[in-house]
Amino acid sequence: MRTSVGRGRIYRRCGCRDTQHHQLGTRCPHLATDSQHGTWNFAVDVPTPDHHRITVRRGGFSTQDAAEQALGRFLEGEAGGYNADPSQTVAAYLNAWLQAKALVLKPTTMARYRDYVRNDLVPAFGTLKLDQLAHRHISAFVTCQLAAGRGRTTLYRCLATLSSALGDAVRQHRLPHNPASPPVLRRPPAPERRIWTAEEAARFLTYCHQADPEMADLFEFLIGTGMRKGEALGLHWNDVHLGEGVLYVRCTLSAIDNNHLVLTAPKTRSSRGWVAISPRVATALRHHATTTPQTRHDPDDPFAGLVFCRPDGRPLGPHQVLDRLHQLSEDAGVPRITVHDLRHLAATITITAGVPLTVVSKTLRHSTLSTTANIYSHLTRQAAREAVDTIDRTLTGAQSAGHETRLPAWLRPPRDHIQQLREALGRFRSPAQPAFSPAAARPQAGRATTLRPPWPRTHQRPPSHG
Repeated sequence: MRTSVGRGRIYRRCGCRDTQHHQLGTRCPHLATDSQHGTWNFAVDVPTPDHHRITVRRGGFSTQDAAEQALGRFLEGEAGGYNADPSQTVAAYLNAWLQAKALVLKPTTMARYRDYVRNDLVPAFGTLKLDQLAHRHISAFVTCQLAAGRGRTTLYRCLATLSSALGDAVRQHRLPHNPASPPVLRRPPAPERRIWTAEEAARFLTYCHQADPEMADLFEFLIGTGMRKGEALGLHWNDVHLGEGVLYVRCTLSAIDNNHLVLTAPKTRSSRGWVAISPRVATALRHHATTTPQTRHDPDDPFAGLVFCRPDGRPLGPHQVLDRLHQLSEDAGVPRITVHDLRHLAATITITAGVPLTVVSKTLRHSTLSTTANIYSHLTRQAAREAVDTIDRTLTGAQSAGHETRLPAWLRPPRDHIQQLREALGRFRSPAQPAFSPAAARPQAGRATTLRPPWPRTHQRPPSHG
Protein backbone atom coordinates (compact mmCIF):
# COMPACT_ATOMS: atom_id res chain seq x y z
CA MET A 1 0.00 0.00 0.00
CA ARG A 2 1.59 3.21 -1.20
CA THR A 3 0.42 6.80 -0.85
CA SER A 4 1.97 9.89 -2.43
CA VAL A 5 1.96 12.96 -0.16
CA GLY A 6 3.37 15.86 -2.15
CA ARG A 7 7.07 15.09 -2.05
CA GLY A 8 7.60 11.62 -0.67
CA ARG A 9 5.78 8.33 -0.40
CA ILE A 10 4.01 6.61 2.49
CA TYR A 11 3.85 2.82 2.41
CA ARG A 12 3.54 -0.23 4.64
CA ARG A 13 5.93 -3.14 4.70
CA CYS A 14 6.92 -6.07 6.91
CA GLY A 15 9.85 -8.33 7.61
CA CYS A 16 8.37 -11.58 6.35
CA ARG A 17 10.63 -13.72 4.15
CA ASP A 18 10.00 -16.17 1.33
CA THR A 19 11.35 -19.68 0.93
CA GLN A 20 14.67 -18.23 -0.25
CA HIS A 21 14.90 -16.13 2.96
CA HIS A 22 14.44 -12.93 1.01
CA GLN A 23 12.32 -10.23 2.62
CA LEU A 24 8.95 -9.73 1.00
CA GLY A 25 8.71 -6.10 2.05
CA THR A 26 5.69 -4.49 0.40
CA ARG A 27 4.85 -7.70 -1.50
CA CYS A 28 3.75 -9.64 1.57
CA PRO A 29 0.16 -10.95 1.01
CA HIS A 30 -0.70 -10.43 4.68
CA LEU A 31 -0.50 -6.65 4.21
CA ALA A 32 -3.72 -6.70 2.16
CA THR A 33 -5.68 -8.82 4.63
CA ASP A 34 -4.35 -7.74 8.05
CA SER A 35 -4.34 -4.01 8.81
CA GLN A 36 -2.09 -4.56 11.86
CA HIS A 37 0.56 -6.43 9.91
CA GLY A 38 3.86 -4.63 9.27
CA THR A 39 4.86 -1.03 9.94
CA TRP A 40 4.47 2.25 8.09
CA ASN A 41 7.40 3.91 6.32
CA PHE A 42 8.14 6.95 4.21
CA ALA A 43 10.59 7.57 1.39
CA VAL A 44 11.60 10.90 -0.13
CA ASP A 45 14.16 11.97 -2.73
CA VAL A 46 16.49 14.74 -1.56
CA PRO A 47 19.27 16.56 -3.47
CA THR A 48 22.91 16.35 -2.41
CA PRO A 49 25.67 19.00 -2.61
CA ASP A 50 27.11 17.28 -5.72
CA HIS A 51 23.78 17.83 -7.55
CA HIS A 52 22.71 14.19 -7.28
CA ARG A 53 19.61 12.84 -5.61
CA ILE A 54 19.37 10.19 -2.95
CA THR A 55 16.36 8.46 -1.46
CA VAL A 56 15.92 8.71 2.28
CA ARG A 57 13.80 5.93 3.79
CA ARG A 58 12.62 5.81 7.37
CA GLY A 59 10.27 3.26 8.92
CA GLY A 60 8.99 1.69 12.07
CA PHE A 61 5.92 3.94 12.47
CA SER A 62 2.85 2.30 13.98
CA THR A 63 0.26 4.27 11.99
CA GLN A 64 0.01 6.01 8.66
CA ASP A 65 -0.57 9.37 10.39
CA ALA A 66 2.68 9.00 12.34
CA ALA A 67 4.59 8.33 9.14
CA GLU A 68 3.00 11.34 7.44
CA GLN A 69 3.88 13.61 10.36
CA ALA A 70 7.47 12.38 10.34
CA LEU A 71 7.68 13.03 6.61
CA GLY A 72 6.25 16.51 7.11
CA ARG A 73 8.85 17.34 9.77
CA PHE A 74 11.60 16.00 7.53
CA LEU A 75 10.53 18.18 4.60
CA GLU A 76 10.10 21.20 6.88
CA GLY A 77 13.62 20.74 8.17
CA GLU A 78 14.99 20.43 4.66
CA ALA A 79 13.30 23.70 3.69
CA GLY A 80 14.65 25.40 6.85
CA GLY A 81 18.20 24.24 6.27
CA TYR A 82 18.48 21.73 9.09
CA ASN A 83 18.16 17.98 9.48
CA ALA A 84 14.78 16.79 10.79
CA ASP A 85 15.41 13.13 10.25
CA PRO A 86 13.35 11.21 12.84
CA SER A 87 16.14 8.61 13.03
CA GLN A 88 18.80 11.23 13.77
CA THR A 89 20.82 10.39 16.87
CA VAL A 90 21.88 12.82 19.56
CA ALA A 91 25.51 12.40 18.50
CA ALA A 92 24.71 13.31 14.88
CA TYR A 93 22.69 16.34 15.96
CA LEU A 94 25.33 17.66 18.38
CA ASN A 95 28.11 17.32 15.81
CA ALA A 96 26.01 19.18 13.23
CA TRP A 97 25.21 21.82 15.86
CA LEU A 98 28.91 22.33 16.55
CA GLN A 99 29.61 22.85 12.86
CA ALA A 100 26.91 25.52 12.67
CA LYS A 101 28.11 27.24 15.86
CA ALA A 102 31.69 27.42 14.60
CA LEU A 103 30.59 30.23 12.26
CA VAL A 104 29.36 32.55 15.03
CA LEU A 105 31.15 31.68 18.28
CA LYS A 106 34.58 32.72 19.51
CA PRO A 107 37.33 30.08 19.25
CA THR A 108 37.61 29.80 23.02
CA THR A 109 33.89 29.17 23.42
CA MET A 110 33.95 26.64 20.59
CA ALA A 111 36.81 24.76 22.26
CA ARG A 112 34.82 24.49 25.50
CA TYR A 113 31.66 23.36 23.68
CA ARG A 114 33.61 20.80 21.67
CA ASP A 115 35.18 19.30 24.79
CA TYR A 116 31.81 18.93 26.53
CA VAL A 117 30.15 17.42 23.46
CA ARG A 118 32.86 14.92 22.61
CA ASN A 119 33.98 13.94 26.11
CA ASP A 120 30.68 13.97 28.01
CA LEU A 121 27.47 14.39 26.03
CA VAL A 122 28.11 12.05 23.10
CA PRO A 123 29.33 9.14 25.29
CA ALA A 124 26.27 9.58 27.54
CA PHE A 125 23.46 10.24 25.03
CA GLY A 126 24.97 9.72 21.57
CA THR A 127 23.21 6.44 20.73
CA LEU A 128 19.75 7.75 21.60
CA LYS A 129 17.53 9.19 18.93
CA LEU A 130 17.08 12.92 19.33
CA ASP A 131 13.31 12.54 19.63
CA GLN A 132 13.77 9.96 22.39
CA LEU A 133 16.03 12.05 24.63
CA ALA A 134 14.07 12.82 27.79
CA HIS A 135 14.51 14.58 31.09
CA ARG A 136 15.00 11.25 32.88
CA HIS A 137 18.10 10.48 30.80
CA ILE A 138 19.68 13.79 31.76
CA SER A 139 18.76 13.32 35.42
CA ALA A 140 20.36 9.88 35.48
CA PHE A 141 23.51 11.30 33.86
CA VAL A 142 23.79 14.00 36.55
CA THR A 143 23.31 11.46 39.34
CA CYS A 144 26.08 9.23 37.99
CA GLN A 145 28.47 12.13 37.46
CA LEU A 146 27.98 13.51 40.97
CA ALA A 147 28.46 10.03 42.45
CA ALA A 148 31.74 9.74 40.53
CA GLY A 149 32.99 12.96 42.14
CA ARG A 150 32.45 15.35 39.20
CA GLY A 151 32.54 19.02 40.14
CA ARG A 152 29.15 20.72 40.23
CA THR A 153 30.38 23.81 38.39
CA THR A 154 31.87 21.81 35.53
CA LEU A 155 28.78 19.63 35.35
CA TYR A 156 26.52 22.69 35.30
CA ARG A 157 28.43 24.14 32.35
CA CYS A 158 28.22 20.82 30.53
CA LEU A 159 24.43 20.75 30.97
CA ALA A 160 24.23 24.39 29.88
CA THR A 161 25.90 23.40 26.61
CA LEU A 162 23.36 20.62 26.11
CA SER A 163 20.48 22.96 26.91
CA SER A 164 21.76 25.50 24.39
CA ALA A 165 21.95 22.84 21.68
CA LEU A 166 18.47 21.49 22.41
CA GLY A 167 17.09 25.02 22.62
CA ASP A 168 18.18 25.59 19.02
CA ALA A 169 16.37 22.38 18.07
CA VAL A 170 13.17 23.75 19.62
CA ARG A 171 13.52 27.07 17.81
CA GLN A 172 13.93 25.17 14.54
CA HIS A 173 10.77 23.16 15.32
CA ARG A 174 12.94 20.06 15.40
CA LEU A 175 11.76 19.24 18.94
CA PRO A 176 8.49 20.19 20.64
CA HIS A 177 10.25 21.11 23.90
CA ASN A 178 13.70 21.26 25.49
CA PRO A 179 14.34 18.11 27.61
CA ALA A 180 17.14 19.95 29.48
CA SER A 181 14.81 22.69 30.69
CA PRO A 182 14.20 23.26 33.52
CA PRO A 183 17.79 22.40 34.44
CA VAL A 184 18.40 19.30 36.52
CA LEU A 185 21.28 20.97 38.38
CA ARG A 186 21.00 24.47 39.76
CA ARG A 187 23.77 26.93 39.19
CA PRO A 188 26.31 26.59 42.01
CA PRO A 189 26.85 29.74 44.09
CA ALA A 190 29.97 31.72 43.30
CA PRO A 191 32.75 31.14 45.82
CA GLU A 192 33.59 33.98 48.17
CA ARG A 193 36.66 35.78 46.91
CA ARG A 194 39.55 37.02 49.01
CA ILE A 195 40.38 40.51 47.74
CA TRP A 196 43.50 42.37 48.75
CA THR A 197 43.23 45.47 50.87
CA ALA A 198 44.83 48.68 49.63
CA GLU A 199 47.74 48.12 52.02
CA GLU A 200 48.32 44.59 50.72
CA ALA A 201 48.19 45.78 47.12
CA ALA A 202 50.70 48.55 47.87
CA ARG A 203 53.06 46.09 49.59
CA PHE A 204 52.79 43.70 46.63
CA LEU A 205 53.51 46.41 44.05
CA THR A 206 56.46 47.74 46.06
CA TYR A 207 58.01 44.28 46.15
CA CYS A 208 57.31 43.69 42.42
CA HIS A 209 59.11 46.86 41.39
CA GLN A 210 62.20 45.51 43.14
CA ALA A 211 61.97 41.83 42.15
CA ASP A 212 60.46 41.98 38.62
CA PRO A 213 60.00 45.52 37.24
CA GLU A 214 58.51 44.35 33.91
CA MET A 215 55.74 42.31 35.57
CA ALA A 216 55.24 45.15 38.05
CA ASP A 217 54.28 47.42 35.14
CA LEU A 218 51.68 44.86 34.02
CA PHE A 219 50.18 44.52 37.50
CA GLU A 220 50.16 48.33 37.94
CA PHE A 221 48.28 48.51 34.66
CA LEU A 222 45.73 45.84 35.61
CA ILE A 223 44.96 47.39 39.01
CA GLY A 224 44.99 50.98 37.76
CA THR A 225 42.59 50.40 34.84
CA GLY A 226 40.49 47.41 35.96
CA MET A 227 40.91 45.82 32.54
CA ARG A 228 40.54 42.11 31.97
CA LYS A 229 43.63 39.95 31.69
CA GLY A 230 43.10 39.13 28.01
CA GLU A 231 42.42 42.78 27.15
CA ALA A 232 45.70 43.87 28.75
CA LEU A 233 47.74 41.10 27.10
CA GLY A 234 46.19 41.88 23.70
CA LEU A 235 46.77 45.65 23.91
CA HIS A 236 48.88 47.19 21.12
CA TRP A 237 50.95 50.36 21.34
CA ASN A 238 48.94 51.82 18.45
CA ASP A 239 45.89 51.87 20.72
CA VAL A 240 47.66 53.69 23.57
CA HIS A 241 47.53 57.52 23.55
CA LEU A 242 49.55 58.74 26.51
CA GLY A 243 49.26 62.37 25.46
CA GLU A 244 45.48 62.28 25.70
CA GLY A 245 45.52 59.95 28.73
CA VAL A 246 43.34 57.24 27.09
CA LEU A 247 43.66 53.88 25.38
CA TYR A 248 41.29 51.87 23.20
CA VAL A 249 40.33 48.24 23.81
CA ARG A 250 40.16 46.60 20.41
CA CYS A 251 40.86 42.91 20.99
CA THR A 252 41.68 40.34 23.65
CA LEU A 253 44.28 37.59 23.87
CA SER A 254 42.78 34.14 24.44
CA ALA A 255 44.30 30.69 24.90
CA ILE A 256 42.62 27.75 23.15
CA ASP A 257 43.20 24.46 24.96
CA ASN A 258 45.73 26.32 27.15
CA ASN A 259 48.40 26.30 24.44
CA HIS A 260 47.25 28.05 21.25
CA LEU A 261 47.14 31.86 21.57
CA VAL A 262 44.79 33.88 19.35
CA LEU A 263 43.48 37.45 19.24
CA THR A 264 39.68 37.58 19.39
CA ALA A 265 36.97 40.18 19.89
CA PRO A 266 36.38 41.51 23.43
CA LYS A 267 34.01 39.69 25.75
CA THR A 268 30.95 41.87 25.10
CA ARG A 269 29.99 44.66 22.73
CA SER A 270 30.34 47.24 25.50
CA SER A 271 33.85 45.95 26.30
CA ARG A 272 35.17 47.56 23.11
CA GLY A 273 35.76 51.21 23.96
CA TRP A 274 37.97 53.89 25.49
CA VAL A 275 39.63 53.52 28.89
CA ALA A 276 41.10 56.43 30.87
CA ILE A 277 44.74 56.30 31.99
CA SER A 278 45.72 57.65 35.40
CA PRO A 279 49.13 59.34 35.97
CA ARG A 280 50.34 56.24 37.86
CA VAL A 281 49.39 53.95 34.97
CA ALA A 282 50.94 56.37 32.45
CA THR A 283 54.21 56.23 34.40
CA ALA A 284 54.16 52.43 34.32
CA LEU A 285 53.54 52.41 30.56
CA ARG A 286 56.36 54.87 29.87
CA HIS A 287 58.72 52.80 31.99
CA HIS A 288 57.64 49.63 30.20
CA ALA A 289 58.19 51.26 26.79
CA THR A 290 61.80 52.11 27.65
CA THR A 291 62.67 48.70 29.13
CA THR A 292 60.96 46.40 26.61
CA PRO A 293 62.42 46.51 23.08
CA GLN A 294 60.13 45.82 20.15
CA THR A 295 61.59 43.01 18.06
CA ARG A 296 58.54 42.17 15.90
CA HIS A 297 57.61 44.73 13.25
CA ASP A 298 55.89 42.58 10.64
CA PRO A 299 52.61 44.38 9.74
CA ASP A 300 50.99 41.03 8.89
CA ASP A 301 51.83 39.60 12.31
CA PRO A 302 48.84 40.11 14.66
CA PHE A 303 51.16 39.95 17.68
CA ALA A 304 53.49 42.69 16.46
CA GLY A 305 53.44 45.80 18.62
CA LEU A 306 52.03 44.26 21.79
CA VAL A 307 52.49 46.36 24.91
CA PHE A 308 53.07 43.42 27.27
CA CYS A 309 55.03 40.60 25.68
CA ARG A 310 58.11 38.44 26.05
CA PRO A 311 61.61 39.80 25.35
CA ASP A 312 61.48 38.22 21.86
CA GLY A 313 58.14 39.90 21.10
CA ARG A 314 55.97 36.83 21.45
CA PRO A 315 52.77 37.24 23.47
CA LEU A 316 52.61 36.40 27.15
CA GLY A 317 50.47 33.36 27.90
CA PRO A 318 47.72 33.88 30.48
CA HIS A 319 48.98 30.88 32.47
CA GLN A 320 52.48 32.41 32.61
CA VAL A 321 51.11 35.62 34.11
CA LEU A 322 49.10 33.64 36.66
CA ASP A 323 52.12 31.55 37.71
CA ARG A 324 54.25 34.67 38.10
CA LEU A 325 51.53 36.39 40.16
CA HIS A 326 51.35 33.43 42.54
CA GLN A 327 55.13 33.36 42.98
CA LEU A 328 55.42 37.10 43.61
CA SER A 329 52.44 37.04 45.99
CA GLU A 330 54.07 34.33 48.07
CA ASP A 331 57.39 36.19 48.15
CA ALA A 332 55.69 39.47 49.08
CA GLY A 333 53.73 37.85 51.90
CA VAL A 334 50.23 38.64 50.60
CA PRO A 335 47.31 36.22 50.08
CA ARG A 336 47.22 34.20 46.88
CA ILE A 337 44.69 35.48 44.34
CA THR A 338 44.02 35.17 40.61
CA VAL A 339 44.78 37.69 37.88
CA HIS A 340 41.06 38.44 37.47
CA ASP A 341 40.91 39.31 41.17
CA LEU A 342 42.97 42.39 40.35
CA ARG A 343 39.95 43.64 38.41
CA HIS A 344 37.83 43.00 41.52
CA LEU A 345 40.42 44.93 43.53
CA ALA A 346 40.09 47.95 41.24
CA ALA A 347 36.30 47.89 41.59
CA THR A 348 36.47 47.46 45.36
CA ILE A 349 38.83 50.43 45.81
CA THR A 350 36.67 52.75 43.74
CA ILE A 351 33.36 51.75 45.34
CA THR A 352 34.80 51.97 48.85
CA ALA A 353 36.13 55.45 48.06
CA GLY A 354 32.58 56.60 47.31
CA VAL A 355 32.60 56.53 43.51
CA PRO A 356 29.00 56.03 42.27
CA LEU A 357 28.21 52.55 41.06
CA THR A 358 27.17 53.87 37.65
CA VAL A 359 30.62 55.39 37.14
CA VAL A 360 32.29 52.16 38.23
CA SER A 361 30.13 50.19 35.80
CA LYS A 362 31.14 52.43 32.89
CA THR A 363 34.79 52.28 33.91
CA LEU A 364 34.74 48.48 33.94
CA ARG A 365 32.71 48.50 30.68
CA HIS A 366 29.99 46.19 31.93
CA SER A 367 26.99 45.64 29.69
CA THR A 368 24.48 46.52 32.43
CA LEU A 369 24.55 48.22 35.81
CA SER A 370 23.05 45.13 37.44
CA THR A 371 26.16 43.16 36.48
CA THR A 372 28.31 45.54 38.50
CA ALA A 373 25.91 45.51 41.43
CA ASN A 374 25.65 41.72 41.55
CA ILE A 375 29.39 41.09 41.33
CA TYR A 376 30.98 43.86 43.34
CA SER A 377 28.49 45.23 45.84
CA HIS A 378 29.10 42.39 48.32
CA LEU A 379 32.86 42.98 48.17
CA THR A 380 32.74 46.48 49.69
CA ARG A 381 32.48 45.77 53.40
CA GLN A 382 33.60 49.27 54.30
CA ALA A 383 30.93 50.81 52.07
CA ALA A 384 28.29 48.59 53.71
CA ARG A 385 29.53 49.68 57.15
CA GLU A 386 29.29 53.35 56.19
CA ALA A 387 25.75 52.80 54.87
CA VAL A 388 24.43 51.33 58.14
CA ASP A 389 26.31 53.97 60.14
CA THR A 390 24.55 56.66 58.10
CA ILE A 391 21.17 55.12 58.98
CA ASP A 392 22.14 55.07 62.66
CA ARG A 393 23.23 58.73 62.69
CA THR A 394 20.10 59.88 60.88
CA LEU A 395 17.68 58.11 63.24
CA THR A 396 19.59 59.21 66.35
CA GLY A 397 19.63 62.81 65.20
CA ALA A 398 15.89 62.74 64.52
CA GLN A 399 15.15 61.38 68.01
CA SER A 400 17.40 63.91 69.76
CA ALA A 401 15.70 66.83 68.03
CA GLY A 402 12.67 66.35 70.31
CA HIS A 403 10.06 68.00 68.16
CA GLU A 404 7.56 66.79 65.64
CA THR A 405 8.78 67.00 62.12
CA ARG A 406 6.31 68.43 59.64
CA LEU A 407 5.65 66.16 56.75
CA PRO A 408 6.87 67.44 53.40
CA ALA A 409 4.26 68.58 50.95
CA TRP A 410 4.56 65.48 48.77
CA LEU A 411 3.70 63.24 51.77
CA ARG A 412 0.54 65.11 52.85
CA PRO A 413 -2.91 63.69 52.14
CA PRO A 414 -4.14 64.55 48.67
CA ARG A 415 -7.10 66.63 49.98
CA ASP A 416 -4.72 69.18 51.53
CA HIS A 417 -3.83 70.28 48.02
CA ILE A 418 -7.42 71.39 47.24
CA GLN A 419 -7.88 74.97 48.42
CA GLN A 420 -11.69 74.96 48.40
CA LEU A 421 -11.89 71.69 50.32
CA ARG A 422 -9.33 72.83 52.88
CA GLU A 423 -11.29 76.02 53.62
CA ALA A 424 -14.58 74.12 53.86
CA LEU A 425 -13.12 71.59 56.28
CA GLY A 426 -11.68 74.43 58.34
CA ARG A 427 -15.12 76.02 58.75
CA PHE A 428 -16.66 72.64 59.50
CA ARG A 429 -14.19 71.83 62.28
CA SER A 430 -13.81 75.36 63.72
CA PRO A 431 -14.99 75.64 67.40
CA ALA A 432 -16.22 79.21 66.78
CA GLN A 433 -18.80 77.99 64.32
CA PRO A 434 -22.39 78.51 65.72
CA ALA A 435 -24.35 75.46 66.67
CA PHE A 436 -26.78 74.09 64.15
CA SER A 437 -30.33 75.41 64.60
CA PRO A 438 -33.36 73.75 62.96
CA ALA A 439 -35.13 77.11 62.89
CA ALA A 440 -32.34 78.76 61.02
CA ALA A 441 -32.38 75.99 58.53
CA ARG A 442 -36.19 76.15 58.06
CA PRO A 443 -37.17 77.83 54.75
CA GLN A 444 -38.79 81.25 55.10
CA ALA A 445 -42.10 81.99 53.49
CA GLY A 446 -41.99 83.27 49.95
CA ARG A 447 -38.37 82.45 49.60
CA ALA A 448 -36.68 79.40 48.17
CA THR A 449 -33.70 78.21 50.21
CA THR A 450 -31.15 75.60 49.24
CA LEU A 451 -28.84 74.11 51.81
CA ARG A 452 -25.37 73.78 50.30
CA PRO A 453 -22.91 71.47 51.97
CA PRO A 454 -19.58 73.06 52.92
CA TRP A 455 -17.68 70.67 50.65
CA PRO A 456 -17.48 70.52 46.86
CA ARG A 457 -19.97 68.25 45.13
CA THR A 458 -17.19 66.44 43.39
CA HIS A 459 -15.86 65.05 46.65
CA GLN A 460 -17.32 62.61 49.07
CA ARG A 461 -18.98 64.05 52.16
CA PRO A 462 -16.92 63.58 55.35
CA PRO A 463 -18.28 61.00 57.78
CA SER A 464 -20.59 62.23 60.50
CA HIS A 465 -19.15 62.64 64.00
CA GLY A 466 -22.46 61.69 65.67
